[in-house]
Amino acid sequence: MADADGGGGCCRCCFSFILTSGLTALFMWLSLRTSNPVCSIQDFYVPALDKTANSTTNTTISFDLKLDNENKDKGIYYDALNLTLYYGPNQSHPNPIGNATFIAFYQGHKKNTHRKKSVETYGVVPWEAASNGTAVFRVDLATAVRFKIIAWKTKKHKLVVGAQVEVNSFGKKVMKKGIRLKSGAPELGCYRAPVGLFVVSSFFILGFI
Repeated sequence: MADADGGGGCCRCCFSFILTSGLTALFMWLSLRTSNPVCSIQDFYVPALDKTANSTTNTTISFDLKLDNENKDKGIYYDALNLTLYYGPNQSHPNPIGNATFIAFYQGHKKNTHRKKSVETYGVVPWEAASNGTAVFRVDLATAVRFKIIAWKTKKHKLVVGAQVEVNSFGKKVMKKGIRLKSGAPELGCYRAPVGLFVVSSFFILGFI
C-alpha cells in the first residue's frame, strides 16, 4: 500500500510539473509576442495643387507621419526612417519626387510619435491634377526595428510599408482620417520569439535551471 501511494504521489508530482511547465511556456509565448508599429500619414499638403493659394511654382510637400507602438509592455528601437514620395499619372510605375530621413530613436510601449517635415520635390513642374481636381501620390517608408522586452532586445527586422495618398483641389489629402501605411510582404508581420527562448525562460522561472 505504501508503494502504491508513493507511485500515485510521483504521478501527481509529474503531472503537476508538466501542467505548470506548459502553462508557464504558454504565458511566456504570449508575453513575447510583438506587433509591428502602426505607421500612418495624418496630414499631407501640396501647396502647388491648392487653387486658393496660387502657389503653382511651390515645389514642396508637407506631411505628418505618425508611428504608434500598440504593444502593452514592449518598447521599439527604430533605425533611421527613410521616407520616399512618388507622383505620376501611371500609379503602377510612379516617379520618385522627393525623400526625407529621420534619425533613429526609441519609443516606449503604448506611445505614439509624430515626425513632420516639408520636403523639396524635384522633377514635377508643372503639377498636374486629374479632371476632377485630384492627384494621387504614394508614400513609402523603410526602416528596421528591434523590440525591447524587459531587459532583452530582439534582432532587427525590416519594416517596409506604403500607401497611396489622394490630394484634392485644396492641396490636402482627401481622406479625413489618417492613411495607414501597409506592407504586402507576409514576412514583415509580427515578431515571434524563438521556441527555445520561452521554453528555457519557463524552466528558469520555475527554478529548474
